[in-house]
Amino acid sequence: MTGATGNVGTSVVRLLSEDPDVKSVRGLARRVPEWSPEKTEWSAVDIASDQANLAERFEGADAVIHLAWAFQPTHDPATTWRTNVLGGIRVFEAVAAARVPVLVHASSVGAYSPGPKDHPVDESWPTHGWPDAAYCREKAYLERTLDVFERDHPEVRVVRMRPAFLFKWQSASEQRRIFGGRFLPGPLARPELLPFLPDIPGLRVQALHTDDAAEAYRLAVHTDTARGAFNLAADPPLDAGVLAELLGSRPVRLPRTAARSAIAAAWGLRLLPASPHLFDAVLRLPLMDCARARAELDWQPRHTSTEVVREFLDGLRQGGGMQTEPMRGRKVG
Repeated sequence: MTGATGNVGTSVVRLLSEDPDVKSVRGLARRVPEWSPEKTEWSAVDIASDQANLAERFEGADAVIHLAWAFQPTHDPATTWRTNVLGGIRVFEAVAAARVPVLVHASSVGAYSPGPKDHPVDESWPTHGWPDAAYCREKAYLERTLDVFERDHPEVRVVRMRPAFLFKWQSASEQRRIFGGRFLPGPLARPELLPFLPDIPGLRVQALHTDDAAEAYRLAVHTDTARGAFNLAADPPLDAGVLAELLGSRPVRLPRTAARSAIAAAWGLRLLPASPHLFDAVLRLPLMDCARARAELDWQPRHTSTEVVREFLDGLRQGGGMQTEPMRGRKVG
């Protein structure tokens, strides 16, 4: 498993290590963590490096789960391209060279082309991303790469997971650093400090608990008939109305241009890691229909999206984290 020490990786490692049908798990990460569940061994590998001999690492594996992803630096898309796209291609080539029979790839709702906010779309919706956002552009490019990979390597069972935004208590500190910055005080995430909530046109998205996504990955490894793409999300979709009710706040309409201008200014001054291009993409992402995952993987999320948000906010306030370098907890403020 690549990216085994991040938000999704830690949940997948834990579930697989607890699975009696799994003999061993090899986690690949740039930095070997202190955390080590049963049946798990670690290797220090950077998929962006040409020196990483991935095919040797994959020899004898029954499946490779590719989760590695770099969100930053958002001001240098060439750097994220080397890790996410070129590194991803290197992983796919190594899977073929090592004759691994199963490849499970972490795609995303971000791979989808702009779509509707009033009804969900299934996995046949186009995956051309939003070209102005590096995250979406890179996810969409790997979708095209896998199209060619599947044509050239029909002997490999390829599964593409397309989850909504993923959160858990333990990911709060990492995601605060990635999207809000290292110095954003987590204790500010208290309902009593948010009497008003911006209601931005188009801001309606889906969320999912990371552990629920991890269960879908586990099921995909074990389900021999599972191929192709699977949408993963929990109900209900999140908008200003749902979040305001959850937080006891009042939604206040805010023009899209005003919100984007504020984000663009903060990003341009390097006060905010999240780019305005990603904000543009989020406003255009479609809602996803997850019927295929339920029917073919027998998958069902155990947490609602509102429970996910509540747990994540608790993690922000408490400095939630884990004993891996990407997930280290830290309470600021």
